[in-house]
Amino acid sequence: MGGVLSGLILSSAGIKATRNINMPCNFSGAVVLPPLLVTECILGLVGNGLALFIFCFQLRPWKSSTVLLFNLAVTDFMLILALPLRISYYLSGIRWRFSEAVCKISLFMLAMNRSGSTFFLMAIALDRYMRVVHPHHPINSLSVGKAMVGALGLWLVPITMTVHVFSLQHINTTYCESFIVDTKTKGNLSWHKFTFLFSFYMPLLVILYCTFHIISHLRRRQLAHQAKFRKALYFIVVVVVLFILCFLPSNITVLAMWIKMSQGFKCADMEEPTTVFYITISLTYINSVLDPVVYYFSSPAFKNICRKTLHLTFRQPSECEPLGSVFPRCCSLCFRYSRRRINTFQISLIKNTEALHDS
Repeated sequence: MGGVLSGLILSSAGIKATRNINMPCNFSGAVVLPPLLVTECILGLVGNGLALFIFCFQLRPWKSSTVLLFNLAVTDFMLILALPLRISYYLSGIRWRFSEAVCKISLFMLAMNRSGSTFFLMAIALDRYMRVVHPHHPINSLSVGKAMVGALGLWLVPITMTVHVFSLQHINTTYCESFIVDTKTKGNLSWHKFTFLFSFYMPLLVILYCTFHIISHLRRRQLAHQAKFRKALYFIVVVVVLFILCFLPSNITVLAMWIKMSQGFKCADMEEPTTVFYITISLTYINSVLDPVVYYFSSPAFKNICRKTLHLTFRQPSECEPLGSVFPRCCSLCFRYSRRRINTFQISLIKNTEALHDS
């Protein structure tokens, strides 16, 4: 499994590292990653599948903000669909069992949809910022059609940034990693690093800017205690927390590894950091699992439909009702129903008796 670490060495140390391609490095992440990815895949398919069902068949009419939420759900769902190939890859002991074309498509799907998720989260934060801080701006009155055109334009950003994955040439076709590539494509490696960092730090700065200005605007106008604006504040905080928790660890880890590799290293010193790096990369997919929470808090209509949909499967007690009272209440309903049936039977029996007596 040393090729994984060797690929990272190539991407950082350049041609000097080619003599270390067969370095016997171990990678213990193959044990940890499959259970994590399987869990993310199942939860992501259920959560985003339900979200897409609600957006497509239940939620009417759409608003411009709904378009952004829908596209975020699409990016998350497409990313989750690419995870089974990674699960198979790690279960096989870091051995790619499919063609190189399938490998490139898989890497493109992961990179493009991961970047797309960050940019659509940024757009959602900007949308909420405009509605709270600049409520009378014309952009808040965009039609659904214009919002769709804007969303399509936003799709071009992650696609353009990650399409270079198709040009990467792998040294060893048994691996499927975006860093294990021929040193001749050094320009692509630099671009790959840039897009990896840019797709996190640029949206992060925008989201933090929107958050701070929303908070300061609500405090300045003393609106933070009103229910409508308090929900907007909770929503933007949820976006910030999810974004940082899911994407910050991998970006810190990869920066630390690149710095350490540029200073020279031994293979044994990089085994644990490499494992941590791949685990943190896999943690970025949790964002796609948790994004349905964003839909739930951002749209009251989505929240109501989600509750009704789940209500068909699970009977939920009211907010004021303790869980311990559910069983007694059900027994009481059954008792009253049985008593009503008995009373109906008694009335019918009396009427029949009176009819026989009259005859």
